[in-house]
Amino acid sequence: MTSSASALLDVLAAEGGGGDTGFQAPTVEEFYPEPLAAFSLLGVDFEITRITLIMWLATALMIGLMVAAVRKPSIVPGKLQFLGESGYSLVRDGIARDVIGPKGLPFAPFLASLFFFILANNAMSIVPLAQISPMSKFAFPLVLAVITWVVYNWVGIREQGAGRYFKDAAVPPGVPIGALILVTPIELLQVFVIRPFTLAVRLFANMFAGHMLLAVFALGTVYLLQVGNFSIIFSPFAFLMALIMTFFELLVIVLQAYVFTVLTATYLNGAVEPAH
Repeated sequence: MTSSASALLDVLAAEGGGGDTGFQAPTVEEFYPEPLAAFSLLGVDFEITRITLIMWLATALMIGLMVAAVRKPSIVPGKLQFLGESGYSLVRDGIARDVIGPKGLPFAPFLASLFFFILANNAMSIVPLAQISPMSKFAFPLVLAVITWVVYNWVGIREQGAGRYFKDAAVPPGVPIGALILVTPIELLQVFVIRPFTLAVRLFANMFAGHMLLAVFALGTVYLLQVGNFSIIFSPFAFLMALIMTFFELLVIVLQAYVFTVLTATYLNGAVEPAH
């Protein structure tokens, strides 16, 4: 039974098991659990919550899988080695090489790290007992977006020089001089503010919405079973919807990791190759 379902049962028990107050829908409080530990370091307060532990677990499992896949490499790969090599090849050939071009291969490890880190953490949203992705808290996607922002701007300055990089960002080729008054602020805002913001929001919003949908149907199933009277006949439908949404969430888990990585590669491509 999930922590959300347990919470609902506690509410029902406190109310005598009755359904007078109706269905207790999940709220954003689920994304702000009570801290399991708190400490200060260099004057900064830190808290370790259930979501923090889920992120650590997902990251450790992802690293462990990758290390195990390459621990004893062979010419004829085993199942685990084949899985690891296939995943890395997907990012190296399907994203780094296809999106950035020949210059994209040095970025393959970075892009693969992004992809598998996001994928592992997203997958926790359908893992029993965890059932929430750290990416459904805005702070985590925002940190990844800031890292991406730093990397593609640093690469752009390194490859093109600061002057040309900022000039190309502010003055797109082929734009009439008279239109630059309007275009230049928009382009600067788009490159240096909107890109990282939309990267973070897209990942966060999808995982947040997915968790809420799963929680609604899971809690709905428990509620219909506990409330009594004829409501129990509707519980199989709520449970079926929870299963359907779980499979849909599985698609979103992979898609959002892929989209974040592809967009990062697109921004790196613009940094490596100056606009024409």
